[in-house]
Amino acid sequence: MNHTPPAPRLARITPENVGAACDLRVHPDQERFVAPVERSLAEAYAAPSDVAWPRLVLAGGEVVGFVMGGFDPDSGIDAFRCGIWRLNVSAAHQGLGYGRFAVEAVAREARRRGRNRLTVLWVPGEGGPEGFYRGVGFSPTGQVLGDQVLGERFLNLDDVPGSPGGE
Repeated sequence: MNHTPPAPRLARITPENVGAACDLRVHPDQERFVAPVERSLAEAYAAPSDVAWPRLVLAGGEVVGFVMGGFDPDSGIDAFRCGIWRLNVSAAHQGLGYGRFAVEAVAREARRRGRNRLTVLWVPGEGGPEGFYRGVGFSPTGQVLGDQVLGERFLNLDDVPGSPGGE
C-alpha cells in the first residue's frame, strides 16, 4: 500500500503548541549539528520582534518540524541579514519532504520582504546537513563563521552572478 504523507503547513508558535514544539527531537546522531527548538525559541524571544521568524511545520495536525528564519537587513554580519537560522525535522518524519517545505517557506518569506539571497550556516561532518542544503539549492560561499560553513541560495535566476541577466 502506497502511503502519501500528509501535506505540510506552517503555524506560528502559540501557548497551545509551544510544548509540542519543545518536544520535537531530531535523530540522536544529528543533535551535534543543530540546537534544540527550546534554544531557538529563547533566541527568537531575545531578538527584535521583526527579526526572528520561528514557525512550526505541521502535517496532519502533528508537529513534524521547526524552522526559524532570520531577517535582519541591517546586521553587520552578512550571513545574518536573510537566512535560515535553524531547521529541525523530527527523527520520525525525515525524508518525507518536510525539510524542503520549510526551506521553501523561508524563501517565500524572504521574497515577500524583498530579499533575493538566502543564507544558511551548517556544521560540516559526516551525517550533517550539508547534502540536504546543497540538494535544496544552497552552495558554499567559501566563508566559515566559527565552525560553520556559510551557504547561499539566490532566489531569482536573474540575481545569480554570472547568469544571463545577473551581475
